[in-house]
Amino acid sequence: MSLEKFYSRPGHLVRRLNQISMALFAEETEGLDLTSVQYAALNMIHELPGIDQASLSDMIAFDKTTVVKVLDRLADKGLITRTRSHADRRINHLHATPKAVQLLKEIHPTLDRSDRRILAPLSAAEQRVFMELLTRLVQVNNIYSRAPLTVREDLLERARPPVKPRKRA
Repeated sequence: MSLEKFYSRPGHLVRRLNQISMALFAEETEGLDLTSVQYAALNMIHELPGIDQASLSDMIAFDKTTVVKVLDRLADKGLITRTRSHADRRINHLHATPKAVQLLKEIHPTLDRSDRRILAPLSAAEQRVFMELLTRLVQVNNIYSRAPLTVREDLLERARPPVKPRKRA
C-alpha cells in the first residue's frame, strides 16, 4: 500500500485526530490532575447524581473494567463517593464531592480552549459541517464499538437542569 493511501485512510486520520485531541486536553488541563476518561466519568456523575457504575459505563461509552479503575482513582482523589444501594448490594450509587464540583468549574474553560484549538484551522461554517459529519459517523457506527454509547433516557430525565446565565441589571 502506498504511503499516500496509508495516510489518507479514515481510520488512520481519526486515530491521529484523537492523539492530537488528547495532547491538547493534557496541555490545557495541566496541573488539574485529571485524565480525559476521569473527566468524562466525573462530569456524568455530577450531572446524574446517584448514577450507578453500570449505567455510568453505558453513558460514557467505556467498558466496565475501565470504569471501575477510573472510579477507584476518583475516589482516591476525594472527588466522588460511592454509596451501596439498599435495594441491591451489588450496586454502588455515585456522587461528586464539593471538591469535584470546584474542579469541574475550573476544567470547563480549559476544555473550551482545547475545542477551539482543534477546530481553529476550519472556518465557522466548516466547523459546523465537520461537527455534524463527525457526529453522524459516530452515531451510525456506534454499534461497532467495543463499548457502545447507550444513552439512558430514564437517567436523562433526572439530569441537572442547565444553569442559565443571570441577566445583569
